[in-house]
Amino acid sequence: MSQSDIDVACLTVRLGAIAENYRICRRLAGRAAVAGVVKADGYGLGANEVTRTLIAAGCDTLFVARLEEGINARPLAPDARIFVLDGAYPGAVPALIAHRLTPVLNSLAEIETWSAVARASGTTFEAALHFDTGMNRLGLPSYEFATLVAEAAARLRGIKLVLAMSHLACAEDTASLMNRTQLDRFRAGLARLPPVPASLSASGGAVLGKDYAFDMIRLGIGLYGGNPRAAGENPFTTAALLTGRILQLRRVDKGESVGYGASFRIGRKGTLATIALGYADGLMRAIGNRGMGAIGGMRAPVAGRVSMDLVTLDVTNIPDAALRTGAEVEFLGDTISLDELAQAANTAPYEILTSLGGRVPRRYVEAAR
Repeated sequence: MSQSDIDVACLTVRLGAIAENYRICRRLAGRAAVAGVVKADGYGLGANEVTRTLIAAGCDTLFVARLEEGINARPLAPDARIFVLDGAYPGAVPALIAHRLTPVLNSLAEIETWSAVARASGTTFEAALHFDTGMNRLGLPSYEFATLVAEAAARLRGIKLVLAMSHLACAEDTASLMNRTQLDRFRAGLARLPPVPASLSASGGAVLGKDYAFDMIRLGIGLYGGNPRAAGENPFTTAALLTGRILQLRRVDKGESVGYGASFRIGRKGTLATIALGYADGLMRAIGNRGMGAIGGMRAPVAGRVSMDLVTLDVTNIPDAALRTGAEVEFLGDTISLDELAQAANTAPYEILTSLGGRVPRRYVEAAR
């Protein structure tokens, strides 16, 4: 008996699809390089496996958020440049140096910290410079950027800038005027810096056109199969499939309720299937009475609330031949896209993936489909 026969829930990760999505972005990027974003445990799919896949596909630049993510990635990608988005806060500096990680400097204080250590060691340290163009999150605000430009020679002593970057706030909306505003601000900022490779776009920017590509695309959600735009065809392919198995089937009469709070009442005599997947596994409670499951490519609505370990579907319209205890039910994959599941949960695809619980066994396959 194989492990797949024992598991009642499974997250299947198609490493071949991740490699293919990287190649798709390289085609979209034109002359720009493509970096892989492997933060948050590879968006919940497994940072180690994703990193190995990217390196094998020819990716030589990675982005992580946390210092510990960079430390974890270094042995898997010994020759890659690994950027740490959290920057060079004082406590991180020794580890950044020891593990050859490149900080993304977000403030004058971080620039001073990184410069001081470089000067004290009599060497030059590489870094990326993040300046804000409208997100108002991380990155130098305009007043700090003005100070940096005016005092660049002194402020950047000991620092070799290898990238200047910013981040689009509305890239998923191709019609948003904010994209052009940030593009203009980014260009204006670059014009005030010494020549340095530039990166404005993550996955969403990759489909906005060549003006947004600059020298590097930071591929995040697209790498994992998410659609980087709010409307339109997804250029990327499905990389993750979340499934659970039917534990029980039952006939019910018209008017009977389902689940906690009796929030669902069946409007006819029908059939219910209870599946071994719940919010403890990352199937969000918000899809109760809104989401879908799929059996053999046929959709069935979620009936009632998602509970900790279980979810129930109204499978009355599914042919009896497809219904059996142990049958696999898809909640994310080829029939129900990541974006559809996110819409049902009233959240973003990013949260769907990064919320997948550790209780769900991961199964890694090399196939792209």
